Amino acid sequence: MSDVIVIGAGPAGLAGAIACAEHGLHVTVIDEFMKPGGRLLGQLHEEQPGQWWNGIEEAKRLHERAKQWSVDIRCGVSVFDLEKKSGLWKVYTDSETFQAPFVLIATGAAEFPIPIPGWTLPGVMSIGAAQVMTNVHRVQVGKKGIIIGANILSFAILNELQLAGIHVDRMVLPEKNALSKTAGVPEDVIKSLLHASHLAPSRFLRLGSRFMKMGCFRQLALQFYPKKGMKINGTPLQLRKAAVEIVGKTKVEGVRTVNIDSRGNIVSNSETEYEADFVCIAGGLYPLAELAAVAGCPFRYIPELGGHVPVHSETMETPIEGLFVAGNITGIESGKIAMAQGTTAGLSIAKYAATSSAKIDRKLKEAVRYVRDTRQEAAIQFFPDIESGRDTMKNAWKEITTENTAKSKIV
Repeated sequence: MSDVIVIGAGPAGLAGAIACAEHGLHVTVIDEFMKPGGRLLGQLHEEQPGQWWNGIEEAKRLHERAKQWSVDIRCGVSVFDLEKKSGLWKVYTDSETFQAPFVLIATGAAEFPIPIPGWTLPGVMSIGAAQVMTNVHRVQVGKKGIIIGANILSFAILNELQLAGIHVDRMVLPEKNALSKTAGVPEDVIKSLLHASHLAPSRFLRLGSRFMKMGCFRQLALQFYPKKGMKINGTPLQLRKAAVEIVGKTKVEGVRTVNIDSRGNIVSNSETEYEADFVCIAGGLYPLAELAAVAGCPFRYIPELGGHVPVHSETMETPIEGLFVAGNITGIESGKIAMAQGTTAGLSIAKYAATSSAKIDRKLKEAVRYVRDTRQEAAIQFFPDIESGRDTMKNAWKEITTENTAKSKIV
């Protein structure tokens, strides 16, 4: 039997496992993928000029450290249920049942799908799938593609596809509807992209973005936005075009688009069809938190964190005894922050498991501070109001703990 079961072998899970193992705990890590690393395995981008983030190398480093501390990593194993019985967590998988007094859920994030007519055709994939096929499996996704959806994730992966020599013909928006929401509104899209303006490929774009942080300048910029789009490393970003259909008989042959105004409304008689043999849909990310719900953890809907998030403290514990969370399940952020949160969760578990915790207390405070510092220095923010979202979660944690304290006094 293990002391700790970690669900998810991504940056948060591996970092958490290492922190636990360093403090003498026996740790088992479970992941459904064939190798550890999670989302790190597909990541390769330039954070600042000349500074590259190589997720594959980071995954290797974490894996090696985990092996040095004798962490038991089980890949190709899927978890479908967990429950607490007689003081122990039982984690049910498709191979066997694991049990331990502590569980760390680090399941990461999933991509939000935006259904578009024709999206079931062969050659249509999520932007994340294109990243994995390109960077992990070394498979060329196609010869001429179109990305539907402009966000931080799609820009990062656009660059990765370009580095792999894959031609992305253009990037357009999805049609505005109840499912695409603000992803189909040019003004909202450009506002969200300003939080990564320091990563723009030219000095002109970086300088111009400072002015567009004011609403009047954004409206003016969109009004005179080039019809052919603005090129991002050679690929036109067409903020005033929306995809209404992916066309093809037996596979992707192209994308039918319409012109739109700054609020995403369709301009009549403006249809255009562009050829393509693959299409990537980029709807953004949301926390993959179903297992925390199955375990009985309370949730809060916090859009600034990406959606429904399990209630947790800054030390990554939940209101459920012995259950901890870390990484994108707590809100969509970068791999660096996921690792910092994983280390925090591991130290928090070690504190509960230890007979003497004075030294761990000091490390835990430093780890919490490091998460905050890493967030402040983050080159990329998936959600611009992440700090506001974190404050909302702090208040939710206080409410829950106050309620639980009051109930225990009554009992």
